[in-house]
Amino acid sequence: MTTMSYPHHEHAVRSHAQATGARRMFGLLRLAAAAAVAVALSAQITDLVVNDALVPENYFSYFTVQSSLINIVVLATGGVLALRWRDDPERFTAVRMTTVAFAVLTAAVYNVLLRGIPPEGYVGPQWPGEVMHVAIPVVIVLDWLLSPGRPALHWDRVWLALVYPFVWLAFTLVRGVVTGWYPYPFLNPDGPDGPVSVIVYVAVLFALILAVAAVAVGISRLGGRHTPR
Repeated sequence: MTTMSYPHHEHAVRSHAQATGARRMFGLLRLAAAAAVAVALSAQITDLVVNDALVPENYFSYFTVQSSLINIVVLATGGVLALRWRDDPERFTAVRMTTVAFAVLTAAVYNVLLRGIPPEGYVGPQWPGEVMHVAIPVVIVLDWLLSPGRPALHWDRVWLALVYPFVWLAFTLVRGVVTGWYPYPFLNPDGPDGPVSVIVYVAVLFALILAVAAVAVGISRLGGRHTPR
């Protein structure tokens, strides 16, 4: 009996093997990125404690710190999924999409609005901030663009990117009124530019979140696996 060759089948098998190998590589990169965020946060907190400069209720109110904690969970979860499964679940991918928007927001605010402004109080080592504001956002964006196994997201997932920022903003403004402390100067309605400036900044930043989320969803739909709702 002679054996028949099926070129298309062999090509599909090879493609599947290559995709699996790429998934594992990105899985390891995600785990490494999660570890990098954890190390940066730990180093920053340790330095603040050693120098008697940690105010927990203020430190953990920063958007960067909270989103970095989210990044640890999402990157670590994504790493494990990539090592075990060929594709990411659609709901997890929707959560990943929100972290892409948060990453771009974090990098934009830090590098455009805050970099170069002298900080108040104790000034620690700069590298943890560079990791969280520059390196990790780049990794998260590249992971979204290049990693295989990402299903296509429905357009209504875009709105998920606003949920956490809206809750964070509401909490921050209410807490600021009560305590007089705001994590970022552009959110202080008692600042030199007044509350109108706060409204403008918030509108622009929320528009940025929506725009990045929409682009991320659009990219997922270009070549992603479509899933039923």
